Order: sequence, then structure tokens, then C-alpha cells
Amino acid sequence: MRPSQLEIILDSEFSSARNGHHTPVMIWGPPGVGKSELVAQVAAKHSVPLIDIRLSQLEPSDLRGIPFRTDGLVEWAVPRMLPNLERHGEAGILFLDEITSATPAVSAAAYQLILDRCLGEYTVPEAWVIFAAGNRQGDRGVTYSMPTPLANRFTHFSFDVNLDDWVVWAHQHAIDERVIAFLRFRPELLFDFDPALDPVAFPTPRSWKFAHHALQKFEPGSVVLANALQACVGNAAGIELNAFIDNLDNLPDVNAIVNGGQVAVPESIDLQYALASSLVGQAVKASSEGDANIKLGHILDFASTFPQREMGVMLVSDMHRAIGDPLFKVPQFKAWANQVYDVLIFDDDET
Repeated sequence: MRPSQLEIILDSEFSSARNGHHTPVMIWGPPGVGKSELVAQVAAKHSVPLIDIRLSQLEPSDLRGIPFRTDGLVEWAVPRMLPNLERHGEAGILFLDEITSATPAVSAAAYQLILDRCLGEYTVPEAWVIFAAGNRQGDRGVTYSMPTPLANRFTHFSFDVNLDDWVVWAHQHAIDERVIAFLRFRPELLFDFDPALDPVAFPTPRSWKFAHHALQKFEPGSVVLANALQACVGNAAGIELNAFIDNLDNLPDVNAIVNGGQVAVPESIDLQYALASSLVGQAVKASSEGDANIKLGHILDFASTFPQREMGVMLVSDMHRAIGDPLFKVPQFKAWANQVYDVLIFDDDET
């Protein structure tokens, strides 16, 4: 399931908790695709606390609590990290990450907590939801087979990497436009992990964020940047990204386009992808300014000049995903849509 769809699932699960309809959710996926970040986004969206417990780092007593003697009887001290109304609030998300890397003894301690929402005398507050995530056994991580009793305590969803969803996230988090443009040009490199090769560095949504950080730290065209990019996303992808960035010296003046200047579309396909991504970034910046409709209109005008209409459709689609429905109110939008309606209809039939 693509991240945007999975986010709807998690949103609904959180909202349903107050009505007693919440079911714990297990998210399966390879390393580095953004499972943990998706859960954090849901918590931030609802402005509730997120308690992130890495089960792979726990012993059974860490979850069950420490026994102590009172009046000749044994009681259990509830771990402070578990949700508590006074400390954490009425509602929130209990996230059991790396659950497939937990030892069987720790998994067994989690059974009652996940399904019955209690552990000994401790009870999970009513409006708190339980989400979990883990890698699959073929991902070359430290994983254990999930016991059937534990698996039966979840609804299960697979996290599928999706470029369109990642691009939306990237623009929202100000990821370097050069990285976005490159992955639009080479979409198969957003996630390229072959566990049979036992790689150290490889392309994932997480490692592309590392590449973004490298671009902020090292000088373009330097040997250091080239090596840093390879260290982030692997040798092949790092070399390609570095070559792509070196070619951006031939990119047209993006500011001139935004301000209504007459600019020719570059012939090179990689530069067209770079230009489209840069214009989306400019649209995000312009959307919060007083003359937003004027600048967005200029970008829409330019979108009609691409020799391949699909490139313009990609540009405007990314703009809409990034800034939302206000794009429809820009006067030039209707004229642009009339020019490409047959491409839009074809795309809708395909998706």
C-alpha cells in the first residue's frame, strides 16, 4: 500500500479509538522506506504525543516491569515509558518499532499489551492507539519470524515505496530540488535494494535524505561531494546524481520563468526534469506570498511549452500535490487543463 493510502488507514485508526473500534496495526516494509516517519507524521497531524519503543533493544522485564515485594506479595512496577494519562495525556500513539527484531521472549511480553491493552495491572488509556512496524525476513535485517499468536493481534499492511508520495513529502520538508529532479529523472532509484548483494550503502528514501544533507555541506563539483553522495546512496546512484548535478549549470533562469519572462525549454530531458522540479519548489515558496496567483500563473503558462505534454502534466500534478486546491483558482489553470485534457483522461484511466 502506498504511503498516502496507509496514512489514511492510520488516521482512521486513531480517530476510531475513542469509539472503541481501534485495531492494532502492523506495518511491514524494507529498511529505510519511511515507516517510522509516517507514524510520526500522523502523531504530528493530530498534535498528540508519540511514544516510540524499539522492542529490539528491550528485555522482557523492560516491558513487563520490575517485580517488588509489598506486604509479602509480589507486585510489578509499571515501566515509565508506557502511556499514562497524567504524564502523557488522554490520547496518543504507542509505536512498537522493530517488533520483528525483538527476541521471542520480548514478543511474548507484548501479546497482552497489544490485544488486551493491558499488562498485569497496567492498562493502556482508552484513546491511545497501538501501531507497530518491522522488516520482512528477506530484508537481511535481524529478524525473527512473527509468532502466530502475535500476528493474529494485528491488521497487517505492506509499505510500498511510491515516488509521487515521496515527492510530496520532499517538497513539504524542503528536500534539495536537485535530489527531487534526479529521482523524477531516474524514478527506479528511489528504492533500489537487493538483499542478495549484501550492500552497505544503497538508495532508499532515508538515504536520499542523507544525500540532501550532503549537498548542503559540500561544494558542488568537488571530489568530496562526489564521494559523500556515493557514501549515502551507493556507488552507482551517487555517481549518477553527481553527474546530473554537474549538468545543471545549463539550467535556464527559473526566476525569469516565475516572473513571466520568455524562456526556452531546454532540449535535454534531464534538464527538463530538473527545471520542472525547480518550478515546483518555486511554486511552494510563492504559494504563501501575496502575488501567488501571478507567479503560479506564469508557471502554468510555461508548463504548456514543454514539447512533451506529459512533462507539463508532471509539473502541474506535482504543484497540486505540493500546494493543494488553491492551484485550481489560478486563472491560467483552466486554459492549461483544456490543452492537456486528453493526456489527463488517459492518465486517470491508467491509474
